[in-house]
Amino acid sequence: MARSDELKASPPMFESRLLDRFTRVHPSVPPLIFGPVIAVLLVTGLGRMSALAGVLLLVAGYVFWTLFEYWLHRVVFHFEPYSSPLGMRLHWMIHGVHHDHPNDPLRLVMPPSVSVPLGAVVLGAFWLVLGYDAALVFGGGFFVGYLAYDMLHYHVHHHTPRTALGHKLRELHMRHHFQDDERGFGISAPYWDRVFGTMHVRRSR
Repeated sequence: MARSDELKASPPMFESRLLDRFTRVHPSVPPLIFGPVIAVLLVTGLGRMSALAGVLLLVAGYVFWTLFEYWLHRVVFHFEPYSSPLGMRLHWMIHGVHHDHPNDPLRLVMPPSVSVPLGAVVLGAFWLVLGYDAALVFGGGFFVGYLAYDMLHYHVHHHTPRTALGHKLRELHMRHHFQDDERGFGISAPYWDRVFGTMHVRRSR
């Protein structure tokens, strides 16, 4: 198999074709699910507070997502429990398969079987901490960040960016895949790598 084909064609995660189908997701699925959710959260929540409070909560929710993305990628996705075969299997299913086959178009966005329950738990946590009204807007900002991340992740793998920012984000993420996977954990917000000391270091020629 050619290297380019190997990067695109990931193997089944389950022997059952039905189960494996749930691990492969078209990139249009996250917007179809989370777009309406975001709209409901923001329309409902913003109508319950002042414009200034709404904007601040929306921005805060988005910023919180970028931190969540960084630490989820760094701590959860890249945790490798070498002493446990089951743990290694779970690591491969969660993220290892993406590093082995980074260009598989159906394994670049998060499956709804993971994103929906996780999103519900996170939104519930926001409700407990912030109260109902604030949680709606904060959660809306958080999910805007998640959706932007999922779409950007697909974009940098499968399209040629046309802007300087897009080229930079693609370069940093490709370095994470092909140069040093212990750096470059912030995909949509690489500035957290600079804050936490995991920014890629340019190799000298």
